Amino acid sequence: MAIAADAGSGASGRSWWKQNQQWLTPWLFLAPGLVMFVVYVIIPIFQSFWLSFFDWDGLRAPDGSSTARWIGMGNYVELMDDDAFWTSLHNNVLWLVLYLLAVPMGLFIAIFLNQTVRGIRVYKSLFFFPFVISQVVVGLIFSWFYAPGFGLLYAIIERITGTGVAILADERFVTYGIIAAGLWPQTAYCMILYLTGLNNVSPDQVEAARLDGAKGWRMLWYVILPQLRPATFIAVVVTVIGALRSFDLVSIMTDGGPYGSSRVLSFYMYEQALSEYGYRMGYGAAIAVVLFLIMMVFISGFIWKMIRDEKEGY
Repeated sequence: MAIAADAGSGASGRSWWKQNQQWLTPWLFLAPGLVMFVVYVIIPIFQSFWLSFFDWDGLRAPDGSSTARWIGMGNYVELMDDDAFWTSLHNNVLWLVLYLLAVPMGLFIAIFLNQTVRGIRVYKSLFFFPFVISQVVVGLIFSWFYAPGFGLLYAIIERITGTGVAILADERFVTYGIIAAGLWPQTAYCMILYLTGLNNVSPDQVEAARLDGAKGWRMLWYVILPQLRPATFIAVVVTVIGALRSFDLVSIMTDGGPYGSSRVLSFYMYEQALSEYGYRMGYGAAIAVVLFLIMMVFISGFIWKMIRDEKEGY
C-alpha cells in the first residue's frame, strides 16, 4: 500500500508539472535575468530616491556609523535656485530635441543601403563603423575636427568667413558641437535597427501597393513605415535614453566647459556626487531622481502609444 501511495504521489507531481509547465518554463528562463534586474536596477533606484532626502558626503564615522543627515526636500529646494542645474536641464532639452534627428536620418540611410547594387556592402561597412567604435574615440575625433588652428571645420569656416570659430570654446555653439558628435554613432545605430526591420517588410504588401500605383513618399508613408513600427519604437526609446544620459561625450570633449555651459544633468550629477568639487551624495541623488523622472515620462508615453496602436490594430 505504501509503495502504491508513493507511486500515486509521484504521478500527481508529474501531472502537476505537465499541467503548469507551459507558463512555468518561460519564468524559469527569465528568473536569473529578473533577479539581476531587481538587484542592480530596481533596488538602486529606490536607494537613490531615499538618499536624495539626506545630506551625506559618502563617508562613515570612525565607529562605522552613518554620517548622513536627514534634510527632507532640502536638496530639491536647492535645485530650484541652482543656475547650474537649470543650465544642465536646458542642455538636456536641446540634446533630446536634436538627438531625435538620428531616427529619420537612420531610416533614410537604411533605405538607401537596402538595395542590391555593386559595392553596397562597402557602403554598409562605412555607415556601420561609427556604431562599433568607442564614444571616447568619437569624442577625440570631433575634438580634433573642431580644434582651432588645425581642425578641418575650423579651417573651412576660416576659409569661408575669414575668421575661424572655436566650437568647443564658445558658449553659444559648444552644446550643438557635442550633439553633432553624438549623432554620428546614434544615426548608425538607428540605421541598423531599420535595416533589420526592412528585411522583415512584407514583399506582398509592397507589390500590391505598386499595383495600386503607390510609389515614392506614398509607398514609404502608407506601406513601409507602418511595418517598421517596432523598429521605430526601439530607435526612439534608445535615442531618448541616450540623449538624457549624455555623459561620456561631454566629459571627454569639454569636461562641462566652457564655464559649465555644456553641462548636462548626468554630468552635473557626477560633478556634485563623485568629483573633487562635490562629494555631495544626497544632492547628486536628487539630480539623478529628476533625470530618472524625465526619462520615465518619455518612455511611459512611448509605451502607452505603442499599446494603444496595437489595440487599434495598426
